[in-house]
Amino acid sequence: MLALLLAFVLVQIGVGLWASRRIGTEDDYLVAGRRLGPWLAAASIFATWFGAESCIGAAGNAYTHGLAWDTTEPFAYGLCLIGMGLFFAARMHRAQVTTLADFVAQRFGSGPERLAAILLLPSSLLWAAAQVRAFGHVVATNADGVISETTATWLAAAVAIVYTVSGGLLADVYTDVVQGVLLLLGLAVLGVFVWQHVPVPEAAAGAATVAAAATEPLAWLGVVEAWAIPICGSIVAQEALSRCLAARTPSIARRAALAGGAVYLVVGLVPLSIGVVGPRLAPGLADPETLLPHLSGTLLPTTLNLVFAGALISAILSTVDSCLLVAASIVVRNLAPRRAAGVSERRRIAFARLAAATAGAVALGLALSRWNVKQLVEQASGFGSAGVFVIAVFGSYSRIGGPLAAIGSLTGGLGAWILGGYFFTDHVAYPYLVSLVTALAGFALGAAVDRFRSGSRALPT
Repeated sequence: MLALLLAFVLVQIGVGLWASRRIGTEDDYLVAGRRLGPWLAAASIFATWFGAESCIGAAGNAYTHGLAWDTTEPFAYGLCLIGMGLFFAARMHRAQVTTLADFVAQRFGSGPERLAAILLLPSSLLWAAAQVRAFGHVVATNADGVISETTATWLAAAVAIVYTVSGGLLADVYTDVVQGVLLLLGLAVLGVFVWQHVPVPEAAAGAATVAAAATEPLAWLGVVEAWAIPICGSIVAQEALSRCLAARTPSIARRAALAGGAVYLVVGLVPLSIGVVGPRLAPGLADPETLLPHLSGTLLPTTLNLVFAGALISAILSTVDSCLLVAASIVVRNLAPRRAAGVSERRRIAFARLAAATAGAVALGLALSRWNVKQLVEQASGFGSAGVFVIAVFGSYSRIGGPLAAIGSLTGGLGAWILGGYFFTDHVAYPYLVSLVTALAGFALGAAVDRFRSGSRALPT
């Protein structure tokens, strides 16, 4: 089984190496030359967004906690894609930017650009780490005890780095369609087998338990907090936004995000439902996030188990590739010293590939930490994203605020998230909502100072 999985991965890498021959510019490597049509862009957005947390994380969380009002996967993450299509995709495409930090530079200046890039980078690395950790889960579960999960995670990181460095976004887009079809097929097959093996009386009891859990009284602020993290924290996430920016036109970018979000909502119900009935089929799992690989290995014939494992790996590779490319684009476009005139495209691509490989190494370190897939994704969505969300909204839909407003929003949101989420966890029940309010206050204060300074400069001397 392990040998067959490795063969599948080698085919994916081969596609990346083949596509690398078509990479002639930095834009080809980072945003696929901005030439995606509607179907390819929508498929790529779905395949990118539907990653480890959508399958392994969602099923594991439902296995442990059931279904409740604060169950956000796939609902909130699907809605944030739809929100991206409605409010940001076309506007960002018209701005002809490569990263969100490029947009910040256009609207607020170079100082806020670098600060935004510094805040965006950890988010991509954390999300990449979640994919690498999930990749390790799949490999270790199907290795028949030959390799440990730690070794599998190292192997997963190596595969992800080679895959990303070789082909870039152009190769990823080509393989997204195949990966998306495999994912849909794998989830459909597993879903059918799971529901065939759930005894009818137990299934009914499970539904009653879920219904009861969903009606338990919850603090409404806790529910708002749970939904705000994925929606506000990911509505301008660079990983999906890069696919919109790779579209041929702003209209295609908008429609692709809307279609990708709609498909995500529908397909995401499958792993969620499997997680809800999972305790009746696989009680007492030490790690709930191994539920899907475990059920695949125990319920499916060998051939179909391989199909499902390949589908999971396809979903993960598509997402981790995007995360590492986003990290590389932020380093190359927004954090590295300004490029000197006359630097060849070959050297620019080489630098971008080096940045992607370095990002993969950092993601491996995070994947080996104590956080599970769901926690890594939550950290990715929450870290510094409140300030980014605020300046994306004001930057896109108003002329209010200048450099100090952007800096105030970014630093205020980040500071509140770090203090509330890491240091004062016993006193701050809703750190993300606090960070949103602080980011808004920081933007308002900075905008007032910006207005005062511009007025002072306008006064006659």
